[in-house]
Amino acid sequence: MNIGAQLYTVREFTKDLDGFSETLKKVSDIGYRYVQVSGTCAFDGEWLAGELRKNGLKCAVTHTPAGEILEEPEKTAEKHKEFGCEYIGLGWNAFDLSAGDTPAEFIKKYLPAAEKISRAGCKFMYHNHDQEFKKVDGRLIIDILSEAFSEDIMGFIVDTFWVQAAGGDPAQWVKKLSGRVPCVHLKDFSYGRKFAALGEGNMNFPAIFKAAEEAGTEYMLVEQDDCYGEDPFECLRRSYEYLKAMGFE
Repeated sequence: MNIGAQLYTVREFTKDLDGFSETLKKVSDIGYRYVQVSGTCAFDGEWLAGELRKNGLKCAVTHTPAGEILEEPEKTAEKHKEFGCEYIGLGWNAFDLSAGDTPAEFIKKYLPAAEKISRAGCKFMYHNHDQEFKKVDGRLIIDILSEAFSEDIMGFIVDTFWVQAAGGDPAQWVKKLSGRVPCVHLKDFSYGRKFAALGEGNMNFPAIFKAAEEAGTEYMLVEQDDCYGEDPFECLRRSYEYLKAMGFE
């Protein structure tokens, strides 16, 4: 499995192209060879391709604005191909059931776009938070989605922190979604429901690593939503050192 950095961790440094370029260099200098592009300024596909090459990086997956996915799925896929990325991720859906944001409505909107992305040679990916573990008519939303979208149409980016926040077992969910979890977000969970650099919280990472390997995961991506005033690059460095100590490069 390949390890990478989720750039949402350092989003405050990617608000313009100069900052984005410098951020890629800093992440590469830590030792990461894969990134997830998320929370950045707008960019041209060819520009990103050049920046990745310059820094010895590859883009594993993105989080892409919902509007681009829904309104221009084929164009979005072509842009991803420019910088060598197969996986097009949606980072958030609120599932505010009181406002009519139901699984059925989500499926109605996103299934046609996911099918177009697939035909264009890429793959739509869904990233969970904790709201996907609410129940609708006695069924978890994440189960409803996994049944409505076939494996070849949609994959999952399992986020370890948010599964645990919802009361689930991250390793168990990676196993349950085996075959359709090419990407996993490694995110530690500290006392008080706080984010932490890997190895500094209480997440059962050995079980997650084993489950991910058995599930066919390709990329394990380090993410820390909040560094609580610490330098996020330093947090990414500590997480990288933890993964190296665990036998990953």
